[in-house]
Amino acid sequence: MKIVENMKILKKYLALSLTVGSLLFTAAAQAQEAPDALVKRISQDVIDSAKSDKSIQGGDQKHILALVEEKIIPYVDFERMTSLAAGRYWRDATDDQKKQLITQFRSLLIYTYSGALRQVRDQKIDFKPLRSDPADTEVEVRSQVIQPRGDPIQLNYRMEKVGTSWKIYDVNVLGAWLVESYKGTFASEIGKSGIDGLIKALSDKNKTRAAQGK
Repeated sequence: MKIVENMKILKKYLALSLTVGSLLFTAAAQAQEAPDALVKRISQDVIDSAKSDKSIQGGDQKHILALVEEKIIPYVDFERMTSLAAGRYWRDATDDQKKQLITQFRSLLIYTYSGALRQVRDQKIDFKPLRSDPADTEVEVRSQVIQPRGDPIQLNYRMEKVGTSWKIYDVNVLGAWLVESYKGTFASEIGKSGIDGLIKALSDKNKTRAAQGK
C-alpha cells in the first residue's frame, strides 16, 4: 500500500526535477556543472515552464509529450533504469527483448512525467549539500519539495556520469525508489508470462494511457 501511495506522489512531483535546462547551454557547459547544480538548474526550468505554459496547464497532451521528449528524455538513462527494474531477468533477455523493454518502459515513464507536469503549481525545491568527491562517477542528489500546504516531500536522485555528462537513473520519493517500486511488478509479470509477457503488459498499459490522454 505504501508503494502505491508513494508512486502517486512520485507521479505528481517527478517532473519537478527530471527536466533539462535551457537550450542555450552547450554540451561542454553542461559537462562542467556539478550534478547537484545541474539538477537545481533543470528543476527551476521545469517549474518556470509549467507555470508559464498555458498548454501544459490546460492539459494539451500533444504539447506536453513534446515538452517531455525535449526536456526530460536526454537526461535519463533508460537502459540502466530498465535493467535495474528487470533485475536478474535482464541477463536472460535477448537483445531484441531488451530493446523492446527499454522502449516500452521509456514510454510508460514519459506518460508518468507528462501527468506530473500538469500538477506543478506553487512548489519550490530545497536542495541539500552534496556529499561526494570530485572523482565520483555516481552520486545521490538530495532535496525536498516545499508545498504551500502540507509537509515537505523528500525527492532524491541517483545520478551517474556517462562520458562527460550526468544522467539520472533512479528517483526516490518519501523513501521509495522508482526502480524498486517497479521491480516487483516486473518480476511478477515475468513469472506469469515471461519477458514477452512483460513487454506486452507494458505495451498495453501505454496504449491505454495514450487513449486516455494521461
